[in-house]
Amino acid sequence: MTAATTGQFTRALGLVDSTAMVVGSMIGSGIFIVSAETARHLGSPGWLLISWIAAGVMTVCAALCYGELAGMYPHAGGQYVFLREAYGKLYGFLYGWTLFAVIQCGTIAAVAVGFAKFLGVFVPAVSMSNVLLQVGDWKFTALQLVALVLIAVLTALNCRGVKTGAFIQTTFTFAKTGALFLLIALGFLCFNKYLGLQANLQNFWHPVSETGESLGGTQLLAVLALAMVGPLFSCDAWNNITFAGDEVKDAPRTLARSLAMGTGLVTLLYLLANIVYLLLLPLHGTATGADVVQRGIQYASEGRVAAAAVEIMFGPVGAQIMAVAIMISTFGCANGLILAGPRAYYAMASDGLFFKKAGELSQKTNVPVYGLIIQGIWSAILTTTGKYSDLLEYVVFAALLFYVLTVVALFVLRRKRPEAERPYKVFGYPFMPAFYVVTATLIMVGQMWLSPKYSGFGLLIILSGLPAYFLWSRKSR
Repeated sequence: MTAATTGQFTRALGLVDSTAMVVGSMIGSGIFIVSAETARHLGSPGWLLISWIAAGVMTVCAALCYGELAGMYPHAGGQYVFLREAYGKLYGFLYGWTLFAVIQCGTIAAVAVGFAKFLGVFVPAVSMSNVLLQVGDWKFTALQLVALVLIAVLTALNCRGVKTGAFIQTTFTFAKTGALFLLIALGFLCFNKYLGLQANLQNFWHPVSETGESLGGTQLLAVLALAMVGPLFSCDAWNNITFAGDEVKDAPRTLARSLAMGTGLVTLLYLLANIVYLLLLPLHGTATGADVVQRGIQYASEGRVAAAAVEIMFGPVGAQIMAVAIMISTFGCANGLILAGPRAYYAMASDGLFFKKAGELSQKTNVPVYGLIIQGIWSAILTTTGKYSDLLEYVVFAALLFYVLTVVALFVLRRKRPEAERPYKVFGYPFMPAFYVVTATLIMVGQMWLSPKYSGFGLLIILSGLPAYFLWSRKSR
């Protein structure tokens, strides 16, 4: 298949665009809501911050390791290519299969529904209770309709070319990063509204379970591993920029820089946001509390911790302010996910391990239009089933497993390809990559201990790709 018949990738993404994709893909709705569940698990302000710091440090470490791999293989496909080169096509395919089946498309569905939920703050008709069509137990709601429209619009815009997608991504990333920074700054400045400070300082380092039992030793570490699912998911998708390696200017260097800068910035913002939550709201609360202070961080309405914090600052209008911020955030996040995913499917198809047309580029726009379309269709199907959130719970373990395998690939390729050009080498080798692998493995062990259902289903989703791999491999041969 030649460039004359399928078009060529255009190197249109500079350092700002690439960093914007890292930041924009990471910041969705997670930072605004997941602290509630993490707080319920740990029951300690100090350990809540530890969970976010640990997730951020792990993310930055992994991103720095990916920087070396991206410098070696600055091509379309990113993580798929890294795994393929280190271990062979099977491992690369199982990652790509899981990426398409759940990680990318499931996240697109979840983020689109998140956008629709907060649109419902202004348009009450956009609601799960507004059923447009029902067949048996299956329901299609106005909320799902808005999510489908968002997926369709962003897919169509990205079909117009990488410059269009990058413009949307950079614009919305600046907007939501600025909005999050403003909310953090205002939170620190509201000295007379520090309603959580005194209560949180009293038991800052005393972790307790939801039933009130003190946590310590091995049990605390296991609970911390489970509590970090939310923070790790909120930090996810930073690797998406590696999928677009063939469209990045001076890719070997730009990819490493954007990964480091983007993950570092988001880690700092997430930590500061949680400090603001703890200043304005008590961590402990009750589900039946009459107001945001009595409910605390643990039992913020529908987990909307950020909305509760903004309500402390601005009163009832805070809900509308937060809804606008989250709509901007989720719109940009969905765009980044939609833009990046088809580049991985392109690499798989080029190896004969995916739908053949996904390996073709539009002659007019030089983007994988077919890959964008099938990704949009599957994301839409997951949106209409309403089961994407369950799938995401299962796949957090699987995604972490692939991150570990990819960082281990750094060691494998140092031995397997010592002569390969490495414009950037991860500092602290081998200690920093080893730190990530050990830490992430311990978290997975903790998740398997306390939540075998989620980790087990995550592995089943990965293994479900084996029949598809052998089918496509046989067809390719």
